[in-house]
Amino acid sequence: MLDRGGGADTPSLARTLFRPMSRPLIERRLTEVSERLHRLRADLAVAEEQLAQLTADAEDARVRSLVSETSQSGSAHRDAERHARAMKRHRDDVVADIARLEAAQDDLLDRMGADG
Repeated sequence: MLDRGGGADTPSLARTLFRPMSRPLIERRLTEVSERLHRLRADLAVAEEQLAQLTADAEDARVRSLVSETSQSGSAHRDAERHARAMKRHRDDVVADIARLEAAQDDLLDRMGADG
């Protein structure tokens, strides 16, 4: 989903895509997008690592709840599943942010190529 309203720390994507920009401004925006992509890719690596661990924990809790058949083990399984789902949503959000920024970066590079 595109952020058309612009956040406090990023310019509106719609404004970035549709107004004329000077080469220094394009270069500055490319630098900003590149730095943000670098941070998001590092966040993605951490989120994927955590998701793998949380998914394994949820599977272990599921097996324990099947074996013990107690309400406490069932509750632990549900909690572990909830944490794994929350981390998956976070990872999916990071992936979507990366895709959005890559598209913005491609547009900026196209503009730079058209000007040069």
